[in-house]
Amino acid sequence: MKPAVFTIGYERATPPALLAALRAAGVRRVVDVRALANSRRPGFAKRALSAALEEAGIGYLHLPALGTPPEGREAVRAGRPEEMRRIFARRLAGTEAQAALAALAADARREPVCLLCLEADPRNCHRTLVAEAVAADGGAVITHLHPGAPDADQPRPA
Repeated sequence: MKPAVFTIGYERATPPALLAALRAAGVRRVVDVRALANSRRPGFAKRALSAALEEAGIGYLHLPALGTPPEGREAVRAGRPEEMRRIFARRLAGTEAQAALAALAADARREPVCLLCLEADPRNCHRTLVAEAVAADGGAVITHLHPGAPDADQPRPA
């Protein structure tokens, strides 16, 4: 059986909707791929999020090496996702990011993991690039979860 890599964005979600989507998909560990695990949205900063996940029986790991650098985040905010992809590709090629990717691929072979970031649309988020890199390394199947949508408890294929 191929490893499962899920992705999820919390931009339009509440913490309960996020947890429901993760549980429904059978996620065992959330891997936070934000460079900075801070959020102005209640429940999504690192400490609150990791505590809620722990209470739900889901592990939490923050891998800042797989986060988008500031100029990449700015490109996304300005509506330039292609520029973000180029910036992030350079980051992903670095030694620290490659080590984090290798560890993430190993985790994905052991248990279902879900990459978490803010952006609701996985097409505009670097987490899809991380998931694709993991899939290329270990043949993982990628599924994008959509919390807060009418069918939030149903995973959607990549």
